[in-house]
Amino acid sequence: MTRIVIFAKQPVPGRVKTRLIPALDPDGAARLAREMLERTVEEALATGLPVELCGDPDAALWQEATPGLALTAQGEGDLGERLAGAATRALAEDGILLVGADCPELDRTRLRGAADALQDHDAAIHPAHDGGYALLGLRRFDRSIFQGIDWSTPVVAAQTIARIEALGWTLHVGDTLRDVDEPEDLAHLRHAELVSASSDEPPRGRRTGP
Repeated sequence: MTRIVIFAKQPVPGRVKTRLIPALDPDGAARLAREMLERTVEEALATGLPVELCGDPDAALWQEATPGLALTAQGEGDLGERLAGAATRALAEDGILLVGADCPELDRTRLRGAADALQDHDAAIHPAHDGGYALLGLRRFDRSIFQGIDWSTPVVAAQTIARIEALGWTLHVGDTLRDVDEPEDLAHLRHAELVSASSDEPPRGRRTGP
């Protein structure tokens, strides 16, 4: 069965979503990161697939235990090395969907659709409007997919697709989605999410440190 692996940082003020800080203060940016993470976990669990929160630092140190949610650590290295490590581990058993926690459009329907696409494709991707990707699904592994990628630039999805095509793998390309990285992306959030991010209340029901 395909496993959903959510890559996320601990939502600590000043450490997450720092590019939003001109529009939201550090506390607000962290609260929004927490809200999006909670929604991502909820949507992933709703698919009925195995779900893992792979945290930086180890998610077991800061995320409350939730039935059906495995808590792991991303490990060392750059983003490509950490993604490759998670993919290697999960693909030893079955397919994997690698996702972030900052794309509200990546709902249970799209997650389930990507998992279904892996039944007859080697890989699946949902590109993001900023040039990255919101989801990368694999049922095969090759380290070149994660090596030499210009992470955090507008060419990440294009480079990844080119690597997959060079391997001769079949690829399903899903909708291009919008993640939340820059102040202008806030216009696409629901009103409730922005109100929560602007609130002085702390994140609900979660540990904030080791």
